[in-house]
This record gives sequence, C-alpha cells and structure tokens, in this order.
Amino acid sequence: MRNFYREDYEVVSKIVSETSKIVIGKDELKEMLIVALLGQGHILIEGHIGSGKTILSKTFAQVIGGKFKRVQGTPDMLPADILGFYYYRPDGTNNFIPGPIFTNVLLVDELNRITPRAQSALLEATAERQVTIEGKTHYLEQTFLVIASQVPFGSAGTSPLPDVQLDRFMFHLWSDLPTKEEEDLILKDIDIISQNVVEPVITTTEIIELQKKVEEVYVADCIRQYILSLINKLRQHPDLIITPSPRGSIALLRGARAHAFLQGRDYVIPDDVKKLMLPSLSHRIKTATTFEKDGITSESIIIQASMEVPTPRIEE
Repeated sequence: MRNFYREDYEVVSKIVSETSKIVIGKDELKEMLIVALLGQGHILIEGHIGSGKTILSKTFAQVIGGKFKRVQGTPDMLPADILGFYYYRPDGTNNFIPGPIFTNVLLVDELNRITPRAQSALLEATAERQVTIEGKTHYLEQTFLVIASQVPFGSAGTSPLPDVQLDRFMFHLWSDLPTKEEEDLILKDIDIISQNVVEPVITTTEIIELQKKVEEVYVADCIRQYILSLINKLRQHPDLIITPSPRGSIALLRGARAHAFLQGRDYVIPDDVKKLMLPSLSHRIKTATTFEKDGITSESIIIQASMEVPTPRIEE
C-alpha cells in the first residue's frame, strides 16, 4: 500500500512544531490532540493544577486556524452558560444568543466542578455535533473539538462525571507537571510564551479534508477482529462492574486510523491499536472499590487483556 502524500504528513508535523513554540514538553498530549481532531473525537484531560492544559488548548486552536472559547467550571453554572439561550422581548420577538459551545475548540476547565445538570449540556454536542434548545436544533461547527479538564476526584466541590458522560470522550489523558529541564526552558522563554504568538499552519476547511483522508485509511479484517477481541475480553472480565460500550471499539478504530495517518501510513497495524488502548478504554471500565485497593486497576486489567489477546500478523 502507498504512503500518504508527504505534504499531508508535513502539515501534521508543522502543527506540533508550531504548538511547541509556546507549549514546552507534553509531546504525548500534542499528538493525542491531533489524533482526536482527525478522528473526530473529544478529549478529557485530568491532571495537576497549572500543568498547562489551558495554554495547550488555546495554542492548539490558534495553530489549526480555529476559534477558541473557554468555559470555567463552577458549581452555579447552568446549561445555558454553555449552550446559549433565547432572548425574549416584551413585543414577543426573540433572538438566539449562542453560547461558547459554538466554536472550533472548546475548553471546559474543571468539568467535574460543574453540577450534573450543567454537565449534561455537553452530551448531545459531543455525540452528535448539535444542541437542542427549547425544541430547536442548532448545528455546531464541522471542525469541533471539546477538551475537558478535571481536577483529581476527591477534591472539594467536585461532582464525579457519570459513566454516560465519560463514554462520550474518545480519550482520557493525564497532564503531568513539567520535568526540571522542561520547567527551566519555560522560565528561560517565559516572556515569549506569555505573548502566545503562533501562526496558523492549516485552516478548518483543510482539516475537514484531512479527516476525510483518515476515513480512507485501510483497516484489515484481522485488525477489526483484534479490536473486537480486546473489547469482548474486557466485557467478560469478572472484576469489572462496568465494561466498554460500542463507543469504546469505535474510539479504538477511529483513533487507530488517525494514528496511522500521523505515522504516514494509509493502513492500520496492531501497534496503532495498542498505542491507544489505555487512553481509549481506561475511562470506560470500572472495577469494584475492593479490587482497586488490592492493586487491580482499570489500567492493569487492560494491559493484562492485551497480553492475553493474540496480536494479528499483517503484511504491509
């Protein structure tokens, strides 16, 4: 099979390099943002306070030539604060005031500080790229990426995300604090970083074209069966009280195609699937609390399942 044209691969590399002018380190997060964007999914990032989630999201939106909006999660937030509302006048006329969700990249900071009622405002948007307000449907941007962050569970004033909400995110990632070397570079270039000046290297129209090319990435029957075997292995695991829905297998397939594209291939190999197993599935399964205390975690169960499911052989 042929490789993708060099210019497609170079555009992806430019997105990473331009973002890296402002965001030091976090190479894994940068890559997964692109995978989610090209795979038409959304990302949930959990991590330390001040670990760069906001600046990464804002810079990424600028680099891809898109609109960026940020919502700060608070306990008094209402769905209208995210979706928008209709403004009614005394004469009976009205007009729609769009909320911040009408953008290309939406950062919902500290999603788990929002009450479940307001959290639910994202369900339809992340699943169908549309919102329904007072019985009227409003379509979102075709290039649409939600990046939600949350503080670790157990912090004061948080509402843990329900499983149906977690299932809407393609990936669940961790944002760590910078290494000593990375933080030294941040301090050295802090004046440049603070200006947050980057150049768009692509347009949202071109992103849509790349997404169409990703959909053309070839997935062999054995790869598809490999994904299904992993999912069903987890569904049969006796220590799990919640197992992956079909969204889990869809996330693995779409993510694997996008990851293959990033590597310059128009076909998926098993390593693409293995790369994305933890970020695609760890938030979709749940163990009993007693098992977690015994050292059995969602991550360890996924890793064990991947070792027990035979890896298919595929000829390039």
